[in-house]
Amino acid sequence: MVQNQQEAFSVDMPRTGGSKCFDDDGRIKRTGSVWTASAHIITAVIGSGVLSLAWATAQLGWLAGPVVMLLFSIVTYFTSTLLAACYRSGDPISGKRNYTYMDAVRSNLGGVKVKLCGIVQYLNLFGVAIGYTIASAISMMAIKRSNCFHKSGGKDPCHMNSNPYMIAFGLVQIIFSQIPDFDQLWWLSILAAVMSFTYSSAGLALGIAQVVANGKVKGSLTGISIGAVTETQKIWRSFQALGDIAFAYSYSIILIEIQDTVKSPPSEEKTMKKATLVSVGVTTMFYMLCGCMGYAAFGDMSPGNLLTGFGFYNPYWLLDIANAAIVVHLVGAYQVYCQPLFAFIERQASTRFPDSDFIAKDIKIPIPGFKPFRLNFFRLIWRTVFVIITTLISMLLPFFNDVVGLLGALGFWPLTVYFPVEMYIEQKKIPRWSTQWVCLQVFSSACLVVSIAAAAGSIAGVVLDLKSYKPFQSNY
Repeated sequence: MVQNQQEAFSVDMPRTGGSKCFDDDGRIKRTGSVWTASAHIITAVIGSGVLSLAWATAQLGWLAGPVVMLLFSIVTYFTSTLLAACYRSGDPISGKRNYTYMDAVRSNLGGVKVKLCGIVQYLNLFGVAIGYTIASAISMMAIKRSNCFHKSGGKDPCHMNSNPYMIAFGLVQIIFSQIPDFDQLWWLSILAAVMSFTYSSAGLALGIAQVVANGKVKGSLTGISIGAVTETQKIWRSFQALGDIAFAYSYSIILIEIQDTVKSPPSEEKTMKKATLVSVGVTTMFYMLCGCMGYAAFGDMSPGNLLTGFGFYNPYWLLDIANAAIVVHLVGAYQVYCQPLFAFIERQASTRFPDSDFIAKDIKIPIPGFKPFRLNFFRLIWRTVFVIITTLISMLLPFFNDVVGLLGALGFWPLTVYFPVEMYIEQKKIPRWSTQWVCLQVFSSACLVVSIAAAAGSIAGVVLDLKSYKPFQSNY
């Protein structure tokens, strides 16, 4: 079908290789630009990860904290440019498109690596959904507790259970999950990107205000002091901090999907490299400011979640706005991350059961003033079940910092480093044991060591949390 369409287009318009309505692969013309791609990336990157950066900086200190953040940003930018080169197989302008991260791995590497990539990628996306559910509940509770505290004049400690807030977030996600395609999320991405700037700026402003109120910059060159924690805890926490920072930069898993929304010419690779430079530059600036100002404000006592850690400081209305912005942002970020997983499962189902009306048939529901909404029963049921499962797991494991660190550690090396490096070597036919090949392998191995250390630190944190934890009874 697609091949026939492509032949028709090449007959109609031989000089451009396409038509005004369709791209070279027979799909409807893509309209994405540097700015929409940057918005998608910023939405995915400046997520709940930014909130743990003050804590991460506190574990590493003024010396290592900013340096590690800068190194992660360089690694992310470098590997993203390698990955962007793999969107098309063969010729960078007219080669076969790879619509997903897994398609790129299949085209360039093939074999067992495709299955391995799929397992790691989709487990990571699943984990991100859990992390975002926990983060949104913490922010909703922060608003409620802040208002409760001010109403009672500080007499009521305002303890509350996180479960109702996670359920509320889940209900909202069930509705948004019915958006059929990734390219229809551009408005949600732009709204979410605005929200991320809102709460990052609020966190930064409150950090500066706290430093001014303290009259000094807190913290030390080497991070949290022995005494506040044991030597063993210091080591594990430092490793976990690496995982938290890695999570803050983890968006490579959806880069190909974002690239597939971009129009050409210029080539998608060029557009994506510009978008990556813009978005990684902007996010690194925010991360440095939020992480460093949070550490300067709180020192060794820097909280796991910066905005909820400000407690009940005035102006509390600004904290409420910032926490509300986090919730709105996470609604969008959850969808940006989960849509590739939704699309993968639905593709697999339609391939396996091509004649099933339950899977393939869309029912058009008219909406006055808008295009008819396409309701699909399989999409409705499977996406709803997915959201319910992620919500239940979030209620079982509500450890924000540890979950974030573990996700960052598990996803960083395979998805951000290993597969992009291996695909680039294959795509560019770089000879084994050449200088470039050796440099890329050394780089990949160094990142693997960092990932293992970060995972170990995060697992140690989860084990510690579980000692004093009762399922479904997490009170704050």
